[in-house]
Amino acid sequence: MDLSPELWKALLAASRQDWTRMESWACEVSGGRIEFFSGGRWHCSHPLDTEQSRALDLLSPLATAPDSFCMAQLGQSLDGRIATASGDSYFINDKVTRRHLHRLRGLVDAVIIGAGTAIADQPQLTVRHVNAPNPVRVILDPSGRVPMKGPLFEDGRDSPTTLHLVGPGLKPVRAGEHVRRVVIETNEEGFEPANVIRLLEEFGHRRILVEGGGVTVSRFIEAGVLDRLHLLIAPLLIGSGPPGINLPVIERLSQVPRRTMRAYPCGDELIVDMAMHQR
Repeated sequence: MDLSPELWKALLAASRQDWTRMESWACEVSGGRIEFFSGGRWHCSHPLDTEQSRALDLLSPLATAPDSFCMAQLGQSLDGRIATASGDSYFINDKVTRRHLHRLRGLVDAVIIGAGTAIADQPQLTVRHVNAPNPVRVILDPSGRVPMKGPLFEDGRDSPTTLHLVGPGLKPVRAGEHVRRVVIETNEEGFEPANVIRLLEEFGHRRILVEGGGVTVSRFIEAGVLDRLHLLIAPLLIGSGPPGINLPVIERLSQVPRRTMRAYPCGDELIVDMAMHQR
């Protein structure tokens, strides 16, 4: 599943509009005109192929969200694993699906990871597979255990901002000029997801992507603060290793809300898009 550079540019421009003040926005594209509507609908004056239409259906709800919008994504195997038992996760998903992840990064203001992912993967969290600005990188590190080294902390040319969220009582430390350490209240499990979202909104970051790992995404799901969830499913059966989603134990299926979801083929992988608000 892919978007032409021109349609991606139009979608990216739509995401930069003030959707709190408008119901629709349109621009010219080759062969006609495309119009985006608040909440995710779109209309093109000329037919688009299936790949382009699917990509717009999948990404437009994020690009045209009228209010604050928080979504999560997880790359996982068909049996729900995000890594092997040894922690190897490089790469579960193929390049086509990773390009989708980079589009998500390009459409949001901030991308969140937990301390475990920051330590194990030392990710860049930048946009490299598509043409788009980099989001602010946010590390949830209540105990301050993440070593301040690697691409999230070390200065580089045009490094995007890193917000290092830590719990009370931790001493200030020196880091790259693009790093800002912010103290936030904690509870027994770490940060309350709603407080993290509220803090980021105060900093002007309205669209938020929770990228991982499984523990962090699960906490945001449990807290009920997600608008959408994208599962990027690879044709792998790992059979062991950490699960992508791990929620509190329940006794009956009637306790599980049914949600609206759509599935999109992406190369030989699958993207499942789930609306997280209960039907």
